[in-house]
Amino acid sequence: MAQKMTDEEWRAFVSHGTRTGKLSTVRADGSPHVAPIWFLLDGDDVVFNTAKETVKGRNLARDGRVALCVDDDRPPFDFVVLQGRAELSEEPGELRYWATRIAARYMGEERAEEFGARNGVPGELLVRVTIGKVLAQKGISE
Repeated sequence: MAQKMTDEEWRAFVSHGTRTGKLSTVRADGSPHVAPIWFLLDGDDVVFNTAKETVKGRNLARDGRVALCVDDDRPPFDFVVLQGRAELSEEPGELRYWATRIAARYMGEERAEEFGARNGVPGELLVRVTIGKVLAQKGISE
């Protein structure tokens, strides 16, 4: 029987290892767009970066509503869905700082600066999603 995760449990779950998120944004015609992302939690916010001219970048600039799903595809199957509204920044220092921190999570400390330099540049957006709703379940198949 599935159980609801506590606040501490879902935060640890989404921050564990190199789990990617599946980000859903809203296209201009109202249909969903889903893309995988690297991300970090920062308090009650999800932080990630994306190129300004990607589908998700354009979608976020027009409509900041998002949902992010993070899951474990191994039994007993757990998942977290975070919903919220995104705010965008192109401030160079902030963008480079977060791009480097995100890279450290996914590529390791030894390559963080390299990826931070690659992803913290003009044309990229820093996206900060304030979490408004959490759905977090563990042990789906138990």
